[in-house]
Amino acid sequence: MDICKTHENASKCSASTMECFMVLSTQAQKISIATLCGLFGTLCIFENSLVLYLIFSSPGTRGKPSYLFISSLALADILASIIFVCSFVNFHVFNETNFSKEMFLLQLGGVNTSFSASLSSLLLTALDRYISISRPSEYKLLMTRKRAWMALGVLWVTCATIASLPLLGWNCCTLNSTCSELFPFVDDNYLSSWICLIMVLLGCIVYAYAHVLWRAHQHVAYMEKHHVQVGKQNTRMRMDVMLAKTLVMVLTVLVLCWSPVLVLMIYSIFAKLSNHLRKVFAFCSTLCLLNSMVNPIIYALRSKELSSSLRRVFSQFRRQLKASEESPEAESTHKSSVIET
Repeated sequence: MDICKTHENASKCSASTMECFMVLSTQAQKISIATLCGLFGTLCIFENSLVLYLIFSSPGTRGKPSYLFISSLALADILASIIFVCSFVNFHVFNETNFSKEMFLLQLGGVNTSFSASLSSLLLTALDRYISISRPSEYKLLMTRKRAWMALGVLWVTCATIASLPLLGWNCCTLNSTCSELFPFVDDNYLSSWICLIMVLLGCIVYAYAHVLWRAHQHVAYMEKHHVQVGKQNTRMRMDVMLAKTLVMVLTVLVLCWSPVLVLMIYSIFAKLSNHLRKVFAFCSTLCLLNSMVNPIIYALRSKELSSSLRRVFSQFRRQLKASEESPEAESTHKSSVIET
């Protein structure tokens, strides 16, 4: 453990020093992490795969820009679940160190790419709703399918490029600079830049949804002031209340899941972390996975079009199941009638 005491040295770049970052000391902690990752990861993959199937199996949804953004969100969350769970459990639970610095940075780049793409897809979804409520008459002209695909292409290329910078040379081993206390081989300046990027994304998402909520409130106030017909007013108010509830859920889940991780990352840049805080960070990291699990429930399954598609899929499944259960009985009845004859 002597090598762990010299954690602040920038020369800590050998594979053996990775043991210093394996902070889970008891079997109970490892089982807890493995259980959380397994549960959240499995549900996340199932839910987001279902969302992708519902979107692309329906001609009415797969061509709309808003559902393209939700598809990007679902794909990013699937990749985040697979890469994060495999690498995180392999490192912290099984204490696997038989891989090179490049392999570790490649895995870390995959995690960063998927989580950054997830948040960026949330931002595009927020901007889509921002444009739809602030400029409804121009929405179809501004948000075309071609522009949506171009935005998604820029999004994924940018996220992958930023996430691959440590692998390309921006790491504390190549630069002989200060290493992060939370991630092996990661330069503190790169971590600071990545935190700033995530904070900007979260800030833009919060601003866009806050504006949407404000405009929804304006609609209700306008209808009350001009005495809109009761039926129309009630319908509109129900829509605004539902929208408000959805957006409050979005912001609450987003802040609760990402705040602990970002706070500890920022704290690690300015102060030395204790082993206890590093264990807390390991458990808080699973909250990002929880966010990916909750995203399809908030963004996709609350959609009327996807909800109706989901009910249709379930009804078809029930009919097929009932038919498969009834077919053996019909066949046995047919055989018995033949024998009697």
